[in-house]
Amino acid sequence: MKKMVFAFIGIVAFTLSANAQKKSGAIQFETTLDPAAMAAERGIQLSEQMKANMPKSVKSNFELLFTATNASYMPVEETEDSNGGGGGGMGRMMMRFGGSGGAREYFYSFADQKLVEVFDLSDTTYAMQSKLTLASPAQTNFNMGGGNRQGGANANTPAPAANANSIEYLPGDARFEVIKSDETKKIVGLNCNKAIVKTIRKAKVLGEVGEISDETIVWYTTELGFNFSPNPNMWTEGTVLAIETKGSVISAKSIEYRGVSAKDVTAPKKAISITADEYKVKMENMMKRFSGGGNRQGAAPARMIIN
Repeated sequence: MKKMVFAFIGIVAFTLSANAQKKSGAIQFETTLDPAAMAAERGIQLSEQMKANMPKSVKSNFELLFTATNASYMPVEETEDSNGGGGGGMGRMMMRFGGSGGAREYFYSFADQKLVEVFDLSDTTYAMQSKLTLASPAQTNFNMGGGNRQGGANANTPAPAANANSIEYLPGDARFEVIKSDETKKIVGLNCNKAIVKTIRKAKVLGEVGEISDETIVWYTTELGFNFSPNPNMWTEGTVLAIETKGSVISAKSIEYRGVSAKDVTAPKKAISITADEYKVKMENMMKRFSGGGNRQGAAPARMIIN
């Protein structure tokens, strides 16, 4: 009888230990972009020569580190293992290129559901409060990482010039419809549910004003116990492990449960707080400088596009 009790206690202890270990770890994500497909989705016509000169796909890697209370998400490259794991693999790198369209770092606090975006702008590191939500990117004439802010278009892949058949999105907020599906699948060993997000926006196509609806497939799990999305503007619930759109896919590729240092999931203290309104003013001023402030006679203003 005593042996049975000890065996039972041992099983319980092992289970509790295993569950505790799964409270922290790392998830590797891969973003794959098809530039030609993305251009076609936006109504941009490309010549055969332009298509031939474009890469078939552009891939980049990101890493989510998480503990029981916090998480961070940022780009990675192939180097020695992050967080002191050793043995090679994915290593974190800081990529804050501010206004040039570089990726940002994201820091999550689970208890108060806070999200902080950290980025560099004019040689200054800023921290801006954000949140997980469904939102369309602002339709402005500059690119700060685009609607895919995490895992978005590669900054080194220039967007083709628009033509008469391009889709011109009009000012105003988008509408969203979320359709939950019964379809499920496993991603990195976790059970995921499927949701289809319809983004409906006013646009002008061939001179006619109407509405355009884009569909995004989101795969999320509730088994990790925290909220996250590789694109904070495309979140429905739970931990999003894959986002599929026409021309781009973001998907978790592996998960490793391990110890994670608190400093790796904490926003840098040197970052200066900035509000969304203050950031918008800074970017508008930057665009005025880029366009020459009206001092260049006959010069067209610089034009960049938020994806």
